[in-house]
Amino acid sequence: MPTITPKLAGLKTRTEQLVETVVAPRAGQIDAECLWPREAMSAFAEAGLLGLHVPVNHGGQGQGLLALSLLTETIARACPSSAMCFGMHCVGTAVIAAKATDYQQDHYLREIAEGRHITSLALSEAGSGSHFYLPQTSLVQEGEGYRLDGVKQFVTSGGQADSYVVSTQASDSRAAGDFSCVILDQGTDGMEWLDPWQGFGMRGNSSRGLRLVSARVPLANLLGEPGDQVWYVFEVVAPYFLTAMAGTYLGIAQAAVDAAGEHLRMRQYAHSGESLRDVETLRVRFAEMWIALEKTRGLVQRAAQLGDAGSPDALSFILASKADAGETAVNLANEAMTLCGGFAYRANSRVAQLLRDARASHVMAPTTDILKSWAGRHLLGLPLL
Repeated sequence: MPTITPKLAGLKTRTEQLVETVVAPRAGQIDAECLWPREAMSAFAEAGLLGLHVPVNHGGQGQGLLALSLLTETIARACPSSAMCFGMHCVGTAVIAAKATDYQQDHYLREIAEGRHITSLALSEAGSGSHFYLPQTSLVQEGEGYRLDGVKQFVTSGGQADSYVVSTQASDSRAAGDFSCVILDQGTDGMEWLDPWQGFGMRGNSSRGLRLVSARVPLANLLGEPGDQVWYVFEVVAPYFLTAMAGTYLGIAQAAVDAAGEHLRMRQYAHSGESLRDVETLRVRFAEMWIALEKTRGLVQRAAQLGDAGSPDALSFILASKADAGETAVNLANEAMTLCGGFAYRANSRVAQLLRDARASHVMAPTTDILKSWAGRHLLGLPLL
């Protein structure tokens, strides 16, 4: 079983308290009105949770993948949109921290650790679809800075975060797939946010498109070396990104089990007084939901444990964990809809929201099919790309 240190247990307890007092009371409104979870992110900042992946010597919590999976799951049980915004901030932080220069430590990591800076990712593009590791956004060095041109899609916390980790073509290479990351500050000239987010699910993400037209960033905002594509994609971006999503969808799956269990315990037939939990067929189906949930939780936490330990086997587990968590979330939300009947089928019911949010798992890159293909290639000794 994964090792939960006393420090991590304390962070999880702190998160649970904030979920109860801040996140859960606003979850319905966030979904209904497509509101970015400002109060939740502020509460996470005040509690020191935004520095989850900032090294301790820079004022952060110094945590890894297991912490990310546990906290995103905890938040997503109440509000998946809040969990995704928090998770993408954490991934952006981890990417910045991986090879942070002194300048980046002082100007970004310390600010994040002190709860005064929110970051996020800008990886997806319409032209490359699920192949997020093949950005078309250009990065051209001009004097003491870079010029960025391109269009990003599905930028979580778009227009709300203080900075964005943007993937680009490497500035000094013509090879397809050469990949760099830069930090783009909110408010930089040349940034144009596209239409507000109105999604089928994950409606509080502010997952907007971003057009970059001659946007300028200083040389000091380059992360790592030009063309660090393979290292960043599979050593930092993929493990943290997939773990954040796996934890989020695991939280949705848990919420679906919670909703179904509550309905079976509370609902009674008027003509007999019999509770739904007294019906054997329903008990069996609920037990099957629980079994599926716990299998997925074991995989997600095992993947995080191996990743934190630097195991060579970690990648297969991490790839599989997001794929499995997404499938489990969809299946259990759908099963909860069936078990809860007409109560769940109302417009914008709790279970309906969970089903809509869960369905995003198969859309967000890398898709479930791609993850399974990569896992199979890794297990069979083939290169992923």
